[in-house]
Amino acid sequence: MKLLRLKITDPKGFRSLPCGFEHHFRTEWSLQDELTQANDFAPFVCAGLNGSGKSNLLEALAAIFYHMECIYLENLPDSFRHDEEYNPKGFRGSKSLPDGFEIEYLTKPQKLFEVRDSGHKARVLIQKVPDESPKWWLLNDADSDKSIEIKLERTELRRLLPDFVLGYSSGENEILSLPFFKMRFVQFDEYWNALTRQLSYPGHPETRLAYLDSGFSQAILLCNLLFQDDATLQPFREDVGIEALREFRIILRRRIPIDTVQLEAFDLADEDQKRERRNRLQAEARTRGLSESEISQSVDDWVRREIIKDNPALSETDEPGSTRYRLNLLQLLEGDETSSLVVSALKRCATLSYIDDASDTLVLDYWVNEATRQAFHDNFDGSALALFQAFQVLLTLNLYAVNDVLKTDLYTSTSHYVSETVPTLASDQRVMRFKFVRFAKQGAAQPMMLKELSDGEHQLLHSLGLCLLFRNTNSLFLLDEPETHFNPHWRASFITRVRQCFSGISDFVQEMLITTHTPFLISDSKPDKVLVFDKDQSNGVVSISQPKYNTLGASINKITYETFDKPETIGDGAKYLLDLLVADSMGKTDPHGLARKIMDTIGDSVERTLAVHALLQGAGAGKELD
Repeated sequence: MKLLRLKITDPKGFRSLPCGFEHHFRTEWSLQDELTQANDFAPFVCAGLNGSGKSNLLEALAAIFYHMECIYLENLPDSFRHDEEYNPKGFRGSKSLPDGFEIEYLTKPQKLFEVRDSGHKARVLIQKVPDESPKWWLLNDADSDKSIEIKLERTELRRLLPDFVLGYSSGENEILSLPFFKMRFVQFDEYWNALTRQLSYPGHPETRLAYLDSGFSQAILLCNLLFQDDATLQPFREDVGIEALREFRIILRRRIPIDTVQLEAFDLADEDQKRERRNRLQAEARTRGLSESEISQSVDDWVRREIIKDNPALSETDEPGSTRYRLNLLQLLEGDETSSLVVSALKRCATLSYIDDASDTLVLDYWVNEATRQAFHDNFDGSALALFQAFQVLLTLNLYAVNDVLKTDLYTSTSHYVSETVPTLASDQRVMRFKFVRFAKQGAAQPMMLKELSDGEHQLLHSLGLCLLFRNTNSLFLLDEPETHFNPHWRASFITRVRQCFSGISDFVQEMLITTHTPFLISDSKPDKVLVFDKDQSNGVVSISQPKYNTLGASINKITYETFDKPETIGDGAKYLLDLLVADSMGKTDPHGLARKIMDTIGDSVERTLAVHALLQGAGAGKELD
C-alpha cells in the first residue's frame, strides 16, 4: 500500500492530533514519480523533539486499521460483539480509537474492480463519521470520472485493507503497542473459540495486525536463517557477523490445568439439551437411592465427564494435589505424521523429538544443516513467513493465563499500561519457548547463544528481519525508533539496509513510517520523505511540515540545527566550559595564551574554531594558531 492522506474528524481529536488534523503524505507529482520507480523503496522518516507527537501519528494509523480489523474479522470474542451490524457506533473501548477519520491510500485491486491511472492500483478512501459505519470509496474507477461508493461483502472489503499492519517499538513506550496488544488477545480468543467448539483451525492468525516486540526476536531470526539465501542475509553477516545457524530447541507444553468454569465452556449442548441431559442423569441417580445432595454432586460430575468424553482436547486426572482437569492447548495444531498442521510439521523437521513425561512437554531438537533447511522448506510451503505465522500462533498461546474478566478490561482499556496487568509466566509454564539458539559468529571459536548478543545486535537483527519476513506482502510497517541501540555506523547505514531488504520487489507495495532522533536517517532521505513534527506547547496541538532544506546528503550539523533546533555541535557541558574560557580576562592581556589554553582544553570542533578565531580577530592578532 501507499498512504496518500489522513484526516482526523473525531470532534475529540485523537491523542495530540486535533479534530481537523490532516496530512497529505504525497503530492500527485511525487506519487507519479514513485510509481515509475517501483523498485526504489524509501520509508517516511518522522523527526522532531521528544514529545512532539511522532508516535501519535503511528498510533493513529494502527488504531484505524485495528478498528477496521475489528469490524471485518469473522471471529471476534464475545466481549467485542455489538448488536448493530458492522458495529456502526464503534465498539466497547472506542475511546482509544478515533471515531471519525478519513484515510486514503493505494492498494492492489486484486481483480475486485477495474481502475484507471495510479499505476493500475486501486485508490481507496475510507470515511468514518462519528457514530456511523465506515464508508468505502473507489476514487479511480475505470468507468467513471467520479468517486463511487464501494459496496462489497465483508470478506471482499477486507481484501482492500493492507495485507499486514506491523508495529515495532524499541523502548518501553506503549503508545504504539496498545491497538496491537488488544489484537493479540483477539487472536488468542479466535483459537480458543475454535478449540472449545472443535472447529478446524488453519494454523495461522486470521488477524493482520501484529506487534513484533522482543518476544518474537528469536522466531524472526530463526525464520530468516532457515529460509533466506546468503545474498539476502548479507547485513546479518557483515554487521553482526552471523555465519550460520547451528542448533535450536523448541519446547511445547502439552496440557494446562483448567477449572470447572473453564471446563463447562466446552459444553456444546444448547440449553434444551443441557436440561434434558440433567433430567436424565438425575433420574438415573435416584434409581441408585442417593440423597438430594449426593444426586446434585453426582450429576455435576457426570456432566463434566460427558463434556470431557465429547472433546478430545480435555482430560481428567487423579494426581494428588493437582488440578482435576487438563486442556491440551495444542489439540488443533498437532495432527499426525502426514498432517500439515503446525506441530506435526515441526516434528517432521526435527532432528530429534521426544515427550518429557515429567514436565508433560514435547521437546523438538534441531541440528541445522542443508537437510534441516530443506525439511522446513518442504513443510512450510517454502516460505519463511509461513513458518513465522506458525510460531506466532504458538507464542500467542502463552496468553492462556489471562482470564475473561481481565481480557474484557483489556479490550476496553485506553491505558498505556495494559501490559503490566498481564501475568508474566515462568518459562516452564509457557506453552511455547525456544532454547539453545546457537549460531556460528565471526571471531568466535565456538557457536554463540542468541542471548549473548548485545542490545544493538538484537535490535538490528529484529528490525531488518521483520522487513525480510514481510517483504513479499502489501503491508504497512510502523517502526518507533528502531535504531536507538545502534552505533553511529549502523545508524548511518540503516536506511540503506532497509532499502536493501525490499530491493527487487516489484509485485508488492510496502509502506513504512520510522520515528527517529537520528540525523543519519534524515540525511539518507529526500525532503518529501521527511516529516518534521512540532507540538504547540500552549495547546498541545501537533503539526507536520516538510524540511525547508534539501535533507538528502545534508551534514549532521545542518540537520541537528534545522530539524532538532540544536545549533551546537558539542555537548552542553563542553559548551559551558568553552564560554567560561572565552570570558576569561586573559583574553585582553594575552589573547594568544588564552587561545592556546582553549585549544588544549577543548577538543576539535566548529565551536572551538569560531571561538579562537573571534578571540584573535578581536584582539587584532594577525597570526592564527595552528
